[in-house]
Amino acid sequence: MASIPQEMTVVEMSGSGGPEVLVPGKRSVPAPRPGEVLVRVVAAGVNGPDLMQRKGLYPPPKGASDLLGLEISGEIVAVGAEAKGWQVGDTVCALTNGGGYAEYCAVEAEHCLPIPDGVSIVDAAGLPETYFTVWSNVFMGAKLSAGELFLVHGAAGGIGTTAIQLGKAFGARVFATDSPAERCRMAAELGAERVIDYREEDFVEIVRAAGGADVILDIVGGPYVERNIKAANHDGRIIQLAFAAGSKVEINLMPIMLKRLHYTGSTLRSRPDGFKSEVARGLREHVWPLFAQGRLRVVTGETLPLAEASKAHAAMEGARHTGKILLLAGTA
Repeated sequence: MASIPQEMTVVEMSGSGGPEVLVPGKRSVPAPRPGEVLVRVVAAGVNGPDLMQRKGLYPPPKGASDLLGLEISGEIVAVGAEAKGWQVGDTVCALTNGGGYAEYCAVEAEHCLPIPDGVSIVDAAGLPETYFTVWSNVFMGAKLSAGELFLVHGAAGGIGTTAIQLGKAFGARVFATDSPAERCRMAAELGAERVIDYREEDFVEIVRAAGGADVILDIVGGPYVERNIKAANHDGRIIQLAFAAGSKVEINLMPIMLKRLHYTGSTLRSRPDGFKSEVARGLREHVWPLFAQGRLRVVTGETLPLAEASKAHAAMEGARHTGKILLLAGTA
């Protein structure tokens, strides 16, 4: 086992703004606090909240690292007091409260998961944020059931590819929206029953003709807020995870009452550690075995060196990617 250095390479923010504010830097290697493990990072995932934090719109919670990066994969190199279930040398993927854009990251031991069978240690970095998010919102919260119609917007992105696969794996009828054709094809390949190119078709008409959506997962916002309400079935559940098209809208709320709709928003980072531990246990029991069975697969779109985090952010903002974008912090 190689010794742990005192200093590490990280990606810092020179200020709030565009991707160009992300610059390489040096920091002291963190020491794991009680209940934490220290992970030598192999790869880190890039996610929407990272872009928001870079813009100054999503500050880290009190006590969390100011560095970006909410999910990592790597090898445990130190175990803090009271941290149970892991030992030095274990390979894991983990949900973090920040600090993933670095060569080392201290994380809660209970927020770590083993690398699923058949998944590489690099690809595993793209699993925690989206799987924690989809499992907690769609299954624990909205309680999506077999046979229900599940509408997923942004189908070819990280959240979308995860939601489509999990919906299908647990027996839902999955409809999805995206554009252009390449992104729509990916959604179909992952198991969506009906893929709607939003530039060519009206998802409201199509979903209503199919009986209405029981659960809707949206990252778009803007005009989609009212359209989701129209597309929802009675007793439908609408989950808002992001607002790519804006969060300020004027709508008629009467259909929410008449249809008995549940409209919820969610951010994962600010949830209590105990809740995240509960989500991790659910994933380990119900979801992680599906990778070995071939019912789930990783969807990595692009990998870049850690030092090129700015390019990764530019690619994600340009919606030119499919699947997850990963930053390589070290060798597997």
